[in-house]
Amino acid sequence: MRINRREVLLGAGAGAALTALPACARGSAGAATPEAAAQALIDRTAEVLLADNPEGATGLGIDKDKRAKLKARLTDKSPEGQAKIAAHLEATIAEIGRLDTAALSPVMKVNVDVVKTSFEYALGGFAFPYGDVAVGGWRNSPYVVVQNVGAFLDTPKMLVTDHSVKTRDDADAYLERMKAYAAQLDGETTRLHAAAGQGVIAPDFLLDKCLAQLKLARGGNIAGWEMVTSLANRTAGMSGDYGQRAYDICTDLIAPALDRQLTELELHRTRATSDAGVWKFKDGDAYYAWALEAGTTTTMKPEEVHQMGLDQLRELQARMDVILKAEGYSQGSVGERMTALGKDPRFMFPDNDAGRAEIMKLLNDRIADIRSRMPQAFHTLVKGNVEVKRMSPAEEPGAPGAYGGPGSIDGTVPGKFWINLRTTDLHRRYSLPDLAYHESIPGHVWQGEYTFKLPLVRSILAFNAYSEGWALYAQQLADELGVYDANPVERLGYLQGLAFRACRLVVDTGLHAKRWTRDQAIDWFASTNGSGREEVSSEVDRYCSWPGQACGYKVGHSEINRLRDRTKTALGDRYDFRAFNDAVVLGGNVPMTVLGRVIDRHIAERKG
Repeated sequence: MRINRREVLLGAGAGAALTALPACARGSAGAATPEAAAQALIDRTAEVLLADNPEGATGLGIDKDKRAKLKARLTDKSPEGQAKIAAHLEATIAEIGRLDTAALSPVMKVNVDVVKTSFEYALGGFAFPYGDVAVGGWRNSPYVVVQNVGAFLDTPKMLVTDHSVKTRDDADAYLERMKAYAAQLDGETTRLHAAAGQGVIAPDFLLDKCLAQLKLARGGNIAGWEMVTSLANRTAGMSGDYGQRAYDICTDLIAPALDRQLTELELHRTRATSDAGVWKFKDGDAYYAWALEAGTTTTMKPEEVHQMGLDQLRELQARMDVILKAEGYSQGSVGERMTALGKDPRFMFPDNDAGRAEIMKLLNDRIADIRSRMPQAFHTLVKGNVEVKRMSPAEEPGAPGAYGGPGSIDGTVPGKFWINLRTTDLHRRYSLPDLAYHESIPGHVWQGEYTFKLPLVRSILAFNAYSEGWALYAQQLADELGVYDANPVERLGYLQGLAFRACRLVVDTGLHAKRWTRDQAIDWFASTNGSGREEVSSEVDRYCSWPGQACGYKVGHSEINRLRDRTKTALGDRYDFRAFNDAVVLGGNVPMTVLGRVIDRHIAERKG
């Protein structure tokens, strides 16, 4: 059960949170200056965040040395564990309130503002007695477990992909995490049961996907589960019989926990309806208002976002119309012509392993090419450490077409561009390059590596509108660097990608504020943008389970371009394309309001 913020966090709750922190994480009265006090605060905030989310330390590659104990732990998904996390946020905000922020340097003001804003958004989510809140992330959901939310998806992948096993201590930590995984599942199941008591049940179509995925994760011979085989293979030659021990934990603890979660969700399914939006909950409008604000880091209302999507879609399709006519597609709406283009065999892949191999080669080739162009767009370069990986079969049915992010700070674990290959019909040759630039270079992987140069807390905390706005801007950079000059159909794929994100503004608000049905959303999206129904169906389901998240893309992208135009006007001949791009990424992942201040500082510095 999600504990109400007022009941737990105020008064004794927040005080208990402060006393529960390590001594080094309490108070800043001894700091010599406001700047030192703020630095001490953000340093210890990072450590508390990692203690609450040890998987984050593993993803960053810093679960070693003084943080080695984190490697054997997982996030506490129980009601009590979630209440403890929320109390830590409240205590930190209280401490920020005691800082002399007016005396801080501009850079430190940004660091403190990032922490404060991120925690305030998260606490807004914890105030609702249901759902899953992403602290410093983007995956907020009214549902504790659904087709793209839950430990059953996240923890096995983290163990197999991110948890390094080089020593027996690493292997022992892996086993401890397997035990903690069973506890995570049970913690979620407890919260699912509480949510159902409040009438918070996912739509039937999402539950059908989720149940199928859970059964896939639970099915088969346990000895062949990837969690077991991965550890067995990586400990070959070590004493300790780790493969057998992993098998025993799966048999005795994890499989029964999965069974309990399946049983709970099957009970949900008997009560589920096909109502797609959060409007169906008694406080659904308030929940969506919070989710939209957290997703866009603005105070835009659903109607404003909806209209913004329609306006931008009209502008983008006017550009697409010109290219379509030049390619011989002149009859029908832009959406109808894009649908026809998508059925052209020239742009499709065989729906088999050979087709999947073609997709992987195309993506790797384009990443290599765009990497060579980065000196044209940035003065300050990062490595762009990335590999393209297929999603696991258990994840693919409920996942988007792709996603990506940076690897470990020390570079030992590369960033990932995860591609969904359950069917090659999700992808077209003219749109895949654009997807590569969004997820890898100069998109999520590239931008994420710049945060490694900032204080640790800035590598942990992120804002959806910045992250996804940058990734769309990265697609724009690729176009501006000439990647499509020899192939206008690929530029059409790029423009369709932007139009796709404009459609998201319309559909997300349609589902959650205008009470659109799932079928209505799919029909509008597919016919308007000319996207495949297979892709669009997964997208719409994603918006149902992650309200507001899909709106961050185009809102963030529009704001970055508005700031670029303002910079050009302010600087005139002193405007430098590469310097502006540097300013956006070197300032780190921030709310849109803070990004404006970062660019103001850039303009002042360029003016001298």
